[in-house]
Amino acid sequence: MRQKNNLYLAIGLAMTTAFLAGCGGSSGGSSNNNPVVTPDPQTTPPTWQAGQFRPSSEFANLCATPRSGIDPFENTPYPDAAGTATHEKMWLRSFSNETYLWYDEIIDNDPSQFSTVAAYFEQLKTPLTTASGRDKDEFHFSESYEDFKKESQDGVSASFGINWTIPQTRMAYVAYVTANSPAAQAGVERGDRLLKVGDLDFTTFNNQDTAQFNQIISAFSPAKDQTVVLTLLGQNGEEKQLSLTALDLELEPVRKTQVFEFEGKQVGYMQFNQFIASAQPELISGFNQFSSLDELVLDMRYNGGGLVFQASQVAYMIAGDQHNNRNFSVKTHNDKQSAQNEPLGFVDQSINWNTLTYNDDKLPAANMKRVYMLTTSGTASASESVINALRGIDIEVILIGDNTRGKPYGFVPQQNCGTVYYTIQNKSANNKGFGDYEDGFVITPSEQLVGEIGLDARIPGCKISDDFSKALGDQTEGLLAGALHHISTGNCPVTVARASRSAVTQDVVEQNMSNNFSLPYHPFRQGAIYTPMKEPSND
Repeated sequence: MRQKNNLYLAIGLAMTTAFLAGCGGSSGGSSNNNPVVTPDPQTTPPTWQAGQFRPSSEFANLCATPRSGIDPFENTPYPDAAGTATHEKMWLRSFSNETYLWYDEIIDNDPSQFSTVAAYFEQLKTPLTTASGRDKDEFHFSESYEDFKKESQDGVSASFGINWTIPQTRMAYVAYVTANSPAAQAGVERGDRLLKVGDLDFTTFNNQDTAQFNQIISAFSPAKDQTVVLTLLGQNGEEKQLSLTALDLELEPVRKTQVFEFEGKQVGYMQFNQFIASAQPELISGFNQFSSLDELVLDMRYNGGGLVFQASQVAYMIAGDQHNNRNFSVKTHNDKQSAQNEPLGFVDQSINWNTLTYNDDKLPAANMKRVYMLTTSGTASASESVINALRGIDIEVILIGDNTRGKPYGFVPQQNCGTVYYTIQNKSANNKGFGDYEDGFVITPSEQLVGEIGLDARIPGCKISDDFSKALGDQTEGLLAGALHHISTGNCPVTVARASRSAVTQDVVEQNMSNNFSLPYHPFRQGAIYTPMKEPSND
């Protein structure tokens, strides 16, 4: 059955979206494609009164620094008019009160007490924590409209071409390198470990010092044309110092697809890194190769999330028509937005991301009864929604690697005055009503699992450390080898732990626990699931 439902933000944790993208508008943008209505200029700041909220529409597009001219992404005039920073804060306040999932947990602080709009937005979220002690909302985020459009719609991001993973305190490894990038040309390889950024030691820098923190962050999220000197420890134990300049690079959401024979079985493997619009052609091409598989291994160990409707497409391409018209997910909003609590089916059509319309086709499908997922704590949001959705229709999912991050939440990115804001607006559950995996999906020995699958956060599989010594897709690489061992025997490898290469002693790690480093949340890279504000249609 062709998908006619609206696409929406399902869950979340990697990283952006008008989709996704990776964490709204046209093909992943934040515009709703309605005629642009520019408000009348207002230069007198509005007055805040605790507990009293005017409609956000009264403050929308009233900007301290309004843009002028034509939006190059939408080819329409910018909607901005002259306003004040207080107008922007009051818009954020009202918008959060209207749409934030936990709006009644936000402390209504006086906007004038915050020096910038960004500082005010930062605290417009719940202060509560999960059962494990994590912040209930780790995913509050904003970015420039231009950066959002480039990454979510065009699949481009300023980068050296290094994709990092941080599996331990103060340990940052190169997960993979983008082809033909500055990093690739400089000889950066998977498994290289970060030692220094400029003259700062990554293991000992002061995380509380803003200047030092920003210098370290430049290794992970550089601006275009920014040059940074990195010192890395190579696989051979030798240090290499490299001067890299960031460029706008095309992302590699689908990096490797292959079908190989293993013990008389046809096994498909795909490394899938981001749910973004530009991933669609290669996803379709890859699943066209998976028409006659015995087993499927989907490598999402570094996939932080993205477009919910693309997550639904991927789930369909795994399961095919076994969904039997059951739901991919059902989202729940706050009590003010309950009219939006609607199910999303399994999307079986491709999407024209430029017009946000469904194409007249049907996606390929592997029709798997079982799928192996390679996961780590970097697996989040839209990736987790695929896992949850498949379990909701009784497709067997086996996890190889580590527990996922935990983000059953989503949002519709909203643009105002040149900034795109991500504020959690819904929580999603699978067809069986389960969506409580705020602390991630937990790999659990099969003998400990009791009850109907798809109704809790425990999933069968094997805990295996990420193996940086081998290329991704190599059949001897730790996680993929673990999946193949399980395919062969039905059991986990006897020895599953692989020691991380480290020149850092345990006492140094422990000393820095209180000064831990984690990347600032970014929807595209660390987990997002979202819906465009204009939803795909069959027009």
